[in-house]
Amino acid sequence: MNKPLRRIAIFCGLLVLALLIRDNWLQYVKADALREDPDNRRVLIARYATPRGDIIVDGKAITGHAETTSGDFKYKRTYKDGAMWAPVTGFVSQAYGATQLESIEDGILTGTDDRLFFRNTLDMLTGKPKEGGNVVTTLNAAAQRAAYQGLKKQGGKGAVAAIEPSTGKILALASYPSYDPSTIAGGSDSDAEAWKKLDKKSNPDDPSLNRALREVYPPGSTFKVVTAAAALENGLYKSADEKTDSPLPWTMPETTTQLKNEGNIPCKNATLRVALQYSCNTVFGKVGSDLGNDKMLEEAKKFGFTEEQFTPVRSSASVFSDDMNPSQTALSSIGQYNTAATPLQMAMVASAVANNGTLMKPYMVDSLQAPNVDTLEKTEPEKMSEPLSPENAQILQTMMETVVQKGTGTTAQIDGVTVGGKTGTAQHGENNSKNPYAWFISYAKVGDSAPVAVAVVVQDDNAVRENISGSGLAAPIAKSVMEAVIDSKK
Repeated sequence: MNKPLRRIAIFCGLLVLALLIRDNWLQYVKADALREDPDNRRVLIARYATPRGDIIVDGKAITGHAETTSGDFKYKRTYKDGAMWAPVTGFVSQAYGATQLESIEDGILTGTDDRLFFRNTLDMLTGKPKEGGNVVTTLNAAAQRAAYQGLKKQGGKGAVAAIEPSTGKILALASYPSYDPSTIAGGSDSDAEAWKKLDKKSNPDDPSLNRALREVYPPGSTFKVVTAAAALENGLYKSADEKTDSPLPWTMPETTTQLKNEGNIPCKNATLRVALQYSCNTVFGKVGSDLGNDKMLEEAKKFGFTEEQFTPVRSSASVFSDDMNPSQTALSSIGQYNTAATPLQMAMVASAVANNGTLMKPYMVDSLQAPNVDTLEKTEPEKMSEPLSPENAQILQTMMETVVQKGTGTTAQIDGVTVGGKTGTAQHGENNSKNPYAWFISYAKVGDSAPVAVAVVVQDDNAVRENISGSGLAAPIAKSVMEAVIDSKK
């Protein structure tokens, strides 16, 4: 071969080599980035070219699909009772992406998950259209409806979380006000208008906020359950009926400020049982101060405080501060100062007590299914921690049951069912200027079994301040959720 031809051959070979390198770079190294590029419309077209799999509650789909009448996306998502289920499902939208279960389990729902590769390959060879799989949840439809309707009837803002104590299964997760994900599932002008209404700047009610998982509130007196657990676990007091060292009035350490109780209630040297029954700030504030910041923080962490929870939807970390002085620890121990919790977190507190001191990791996905409903993955219950010994948990159960039998939580009583609970009225705003949050945490026992633990928080800015209480606003909602779970198991 003469010299010019050899040069041309080498040059052409280099061009082919460069093409092969570029092709492999695009197909293997850059494949994921290109697939996930928001400007890659082919991916979006493929995403909406086939019906999406469903999210399942109690064996029934709470999602669906509909054919679109315009554009290059063939299908869009639909939701049944969308506003009620939005804190569970999140949304998937042709224009605005996806959130929560719709986002986390997108691979299963669209049929693109690697675990479906063999099935998809077989379907391709047989000419069968690709299908999405299903996400089977742990939710209880009756409990969710009771929670949502209770919040809606109350008319303010709020949230409910309910858990099965023995497994950690989430049975209800409601937030109000809410929104219907169907209204933003497409890409039309009406969807754009609905999207604008979800913007917190234009709608201060912030209906898209998942208050059950993402909002932290001062838990008020419901946190006294954690403080009581700390007192028992650290041996400060050994029984529910031992008198405490709780003078009245009590001046917080290193201050001249007296910690006040609500009304004329029997808090002087009260037992832990009586103190929880009447919700004595002085008793539990002094317990927290006597134990100190480190021991209180250690106990709070055992219940899940300071850590995000993944259900698999992320829940914000609840707060119990470190490096507090004794007075700050006292206020934090009655659920004020910096203490803040999600409704899920406080349901976890009630759940651990009901489950004889063992806290199970909360989860809301029971299983993932292939399109033919074969199980791809099953969630197994997992122990998260042991905040209390069984003996101390049973002591605390009797205390919480006294609250419902003859204390501040009598509105949660259920005929023929043992209910334990704790009310809370949490102050907030500068100098406590805003209406307080009404809280109630509880569990129900049928025989030796505790099928449900619940946390409810209600924020009603329009209510008369004096009428706001955990017993009046939150406990009736918790009662209806507990009844729904119990009735569904009959």
